[in-house]
Formats: sequence, C-alpha cells, structure tokens
Amino acid sequence: DVYKRQVFTSNHDPKPASSTNTDVWTVKLDGSDAALESATNLTEANRGWDGAPQYSPDGRFLAWRTQETPGYESDLFRLALLDRKSGATTIATPQFDDWITDFEWAPDSKTILFTAEVKGRTPLFELTVATGAVREITAVGAIDAWALSPDGGWTVVSRRQVGHPSELYRIPLASGEATPLTTANAAFMAEVDVRPAEEIWVKGAKGKDVQVFIVKPHGFDPSRKYPLILNIHGGPQQQWTDAFRGDWQVYPGAGYIVAFPNPHGSPGRGQEYVEGITEDWDGKVMEDIARVTEALADLDYVDEERMGAMGWSWGGYAVMWLEGHNHRFKALAAMMGVYDLRSMFSTTEELWFPRWELGGAPWENEKLYRTASPSEHVKNFKTPCLVISGRQDYRVPYVQSVAFFTDLQERGVDSRLILFDNTGHWPSWDEMALYYAAHLDWFHRYLGGDPSPWDPAEMVRQQTVIVE
Repeated sequence: DVYKRQVFTSNHDPKPASSTNTDVWTVKLDGSDAALESATNLTEANRGWDGAPQYSPDGRFLAWRTQETPGYESDLFRLALLDRKSGATTIATPQFDDWITDFEWAPDSKTILFTAEVKGRTPLFELTVATGAVREITAVGAIDAWALSPDGGWTVVSRRQVGHPSELYRIPLASGEATPLTTANAAFMAEVDVRPAEEIWVKGAKGKDVQVFIVKPHGFDPSRKYPLILNIHGGPQQQWTDAFRGDWQVYPGAGYIVAFPNPHGSPGRGQEYVEGITEDWDGKVMEDIARVTEALADLDYVDEERMGAMGWSWGGYAVMWLEGHNHRFKALAAMMGVYDLRSMFSTTEELWFPRWELGGAPWENEKLYRTASPSEHVKNFKTPCLVISGRQDYRVPYVQSVAFFTDLQERGVDSRLILFDNTGHWPSWDEMALYYAAHLDWFHRYLGGDPSPWDPAEMVRQQTVIVE
C-alpha cells in the first residue's frame, strides 16, 4: 500500500530554533479529515534529526537519513531502515563512520546506492540491504547527482573535480569504470587554463594527518616563488572537496598558490575527527592551521614573506581569531565570520548550534565563550584585514563583522568593510564578481599578486555599501 500513504518530515518541537528534532511522518492519502488527523510519527523515539525518507520500489521498506544526538547538526549521518512487514527499525549502516549525504533505492529493492563525504571526495557506494555489506563503486571527485538505469545495472552521474567542471558519466555498478556522456564544457576547457588540485598531508594536532589541497597558478614555473592564500572552510563541520568551483580558480588566475586544509572538525575522516572541534574552537583546529601554514611556507615554490589567509562563516571566525594571535600572514580576509561568541548566541536563528558547539549557553560555559572569542583579543590586532558580510544574514548576523571592523579601525589596522544589502549567509552568483574583485584588490596590495580586473570601489557604488 505504498501509494496509499504520504511520507514527510516535520519538526514539532515547541522551540525549533533550539531543536534539530525533525521527524519522519506518514499520513493516509484518502483525502478525509480523519486521515489528516491520523499522521503517525515513525521516529518519535529518536530525539535527533531524521529526514529524506524514501520508500523502496516494492513498498516493503522505508529508508531515511538519521542522526542520534539531539541538537547536534554534525552528528554522524546514517541510514535507518523500517521493515514495514515486521515493523522493525534498524540502522542499515552501523559500521560506516562517514556522513551519508544522499541515497537512492535500486529497482529490485535489494540494494541502496548512497554517496558520502570521505577524504575530500564524495564516493558512490552500494549497500546490500539483506547483509549490510557496503561496496565502493567509484571515488573520483565530487558526485552531485545520479540516476539509476531501469534495470539497476548502471548509473548516470554528474561529476566534477577541481580541474574539471561538471559532466555526465555512465558508470556500470559492477566495474565502476566511467564513460563520459557529455562534453558541455569542452570549449571552456580549451579556452581557459583550469588548474587541477594536488594533495598533501601534514602532521597536525594529536598526531592526526591533515589533508590539504593545493592549486598552483596559471603558467606555473617551479623555479619561481609565488604568494599564497590559505582558505579556511566554514561549517566548521565541512570538508573541502575535490570539486570544481570558482574560488579554486580565480586566485591561481591572479598568480597565487591557494591551499585548502581539512583540519579537525572536517567530515570525511571518521566521526571522531569531526567531533574534535566541539568545545575546542581555539584548540586542535588552530594547531592544525598553524602546522599546515608552516608546511606550506617550506614548499620551494611558496614565498613565505607573501602569505595571506581568508575564510567564510566559521572560516571567517578562524581569520578573526588569527587576527588576535601569532601567525605568519601579511593580509587577511574574513567573510560572514563570528566575532563575539556571547552576542552571537543571542542573535543567531540557530540556537542549537552554539549550545552544542560551545558547551551550552554563555552563562553555562563562560570561560570558553571568553577565551575562544576573537573579540577578547583586540589588543593584539595588527594585520590588514578585508571584512565582508550581508545585511540579511541571520545565521551569523552582519553586526558581528561590523563590530570586528570597528575594532580594527580603533586599533589603527588597515581594513575595509563591504556589506551586501540583500545578501544572507551566502552571496548570490551575481554578487560573487564583486566578492572576487574585492579579494583580488586587497591581496594585491599586500601580497603582490595580479590586481583585480575591476575596481571594487566602482562596482560597489551600484550594489553595496562600502566603508574604508
């Protein structure tokens, strides 16, 4: 009777801003008022997150992604399985220790394909429902979407890598060998020197190896030394992935080495590594960043006197924290960053986030809120810094960036503030032109890469408010 019921997700907790407890519900589809009142919560026993439910084609099973820990958005994402015949619910992937991001049933209802975040990639896996066995099919680059053939023997995937924009590929499940189906970006690739990524591993905090992607400039000459920009990701539970995207190409196009580390807190290295940042924002992850910086400075082709750092969201926090501590960077750029942890708690729309990440409310863990807050280290500010935010950001309210900029100015530190009027936590594609122009202009001043092709001050007069 799979076609007689609708499955949906909903969070019925009284304070959604403090809860991640989304549940999976079912309701009958006969259209009656009684049917609407008969909605059943299938995951009431789990106070963590449940979502993305899918019935098996034969209607026997219902699968969904699940997290166990209440209030923890970065808990391990696993696959839950309800046998609608027996009524039993089990975890279908009990031994799999990386985040499952998307899944799809095979036509025969015997296997499930899923992608996961693993060591800077998003491999495609096959799960055998009866045994729980997991088999990797392909692990090249980032898979953004896929569709199974009607017979379940092969899949078409949309896949990209740092040096290759998205194309479609046909992959037999048995062999995992990809055959290109499209060449949509062939003309672009023939015209533009799209740079691939190299990968190194650096010994970080607690003896853990930190993955670092490196992209070299256009026309790279190994006998030269180049300026470098370290890009710190947001999240903080997020991984840099081997995937084509603008910021991995814009800066190499201007003559920079760019480096993208996956320090403690990044998924793809097991859940213990993810949890290594919780209540430790100024600890192991900052040691990782410092050690990665030293390793990059030692590379023969890096000019250690011309190094900069940038970051967005939590990465913006990291840059703001670095501003008040010892580092090797000549210029910084902080976007949508968290500056004052105490005020951040009382202004974000996601109260469950600081409650988990910072060990409770400010009055419950006052020491961490103070020591890990960049606003507590203003007296050490000295590095020129670009600051960018959006007035419609409710995740990390823009006043965090305004406060940071004000304190930079009060300390006499060269700084620039750009506020996008209609931007939330993520700038739109058309705003990215100004975003990149501002970065290139800023880093050109202090690191000596190529200047921006457009003057950001001219661009901003029609789009944003800018203060220098």
